[in-house]
Amino acid sequence: MIYLDNQATTPCDPRVAAAMLPWFTEFFGNPHSAEHAMGRAAAEAVETARGELALLLGADPRTLVFTSGATEANNLAIKGAVRHARQMGDGRRRVVTVATEHPCVLEAVRDLGAEGFEPVVLPVERDGRLDPGRLQAALAVPTLLVSVMAVNNETGVIQDLAALAPIVRRAGALLHSDLAQAVGKVPLDVQALDLDLASVSGHKVYGPKGVGALFVRRRPRVRLQPLFSGGGQERGLRSGTLPTPLVVGLGEAARLARLEGGGEADRLRALRDRLLDRLLDLVPGIAVNGSLEHRVAGNLNLRFPDASALDVMAAVPELCLSTGSACSAAVVAPSHVLTAMGLDRDAVARSLRLAIGRFTSGAELDRAAVLLGRAATGAPGLRATA
Repeated sequence: MIYLDNQATTPCDPRVAAAMLPWFTEFFGNPHSAEHAMGRAAAEAVETARGELALLLGADPRTLVFTSGATEANNLAIKGAVRHARQMGDGRRRVVTVATEHPCVLEAVRDLGAEGFEPVVLPVERDGRLDPGRLQAALAVPTLLVSVMAVNNETGVIQDLAALAPIVRRAGALLHSDLAQAVGKVPLDVQALDLDLASVSGHKVYGPKGVGALFVRRRPRVRLQPLFSGGGQERGLRSGTLPTPLVVGLGEAARLARLEGGGEADRLRALRDRLLDRLLDLVPGIAVNGSLEHRVAGNLNLRFPDASALDVMAAVPELCLSTGSACSAAVVAPSHVLTAMGLDRDAVARSLRLAIGRFTSGAELDRAAVLLGRAATGAPGLRATA
């Protein structure tokens, strides 16, 4: 099998797995049990991991709240911030996001509509990026919060947060960004980007599934209403016993990304460009969806000239690929991201996401190019239907 779905999830780096293992078996204390040595050891490991993640993000460790993943972090950021503002008597009700966001962000914003808030979902340009002028126009109405992801999970397109943040700041709104697909792939500094809230996921950066984090700005302080009640762990923002092994794994993944991320991006970019060149030769008329210039190194979202993406995938079972479609309750729907970028239904049906990663080899990509080329151009019954 050749794994080319690294934006869905990454394999756990063996070094990360090795760092976690003792905390499952030997050092299993509860990190919130400060009364004894094993609990204190676990607490120290948690804080070491928090420090490693802070270094990667350019954050103060005290600003990081561990969660079960980016979905929880996104919900806590968006719902927690606007609900707290309302509780404090803030009369603003507008919450702004972008049509190409991850479903958990779109649904979190839409859920707030039932609570009396005003959800606003902005369109993107053909290249997948948000026009700063469109954001500025939306913020003419007093706004509580804006949520714009750093890197898209389907196209790999990078939003220009450095240009968008000042617009949000001048409007007096909070700025949240889903960084799940950006961490370890592009340089990040949450303070330099002037973010108020930012979400992270462990399994997108060669760490374990089931752990993530939320950056919550301290100066000026951003306040949140917790999503659920409990023992008040994580500064009262996220109750529940922290899973020490998973937190340790996230910390180790962050350390590796900080030390190796730059060189890794250069290698992935070279591999991606080599793969694209091969496919352009093998499949005349193949096209890239979204900006190729403003894109993370490992992503290719491709549109075949004739073949259905699902049929191509069926013809190459040895390749692990994705259409990039949102999947909910095991029902695959047409990509809302590509639709928002102006592609019609037929073009979306001919689109496929390839995401290479840390453990992808050049030989694997050469083999994948040949297999995809044959499937898209030569196999019978592979023509797209309107």
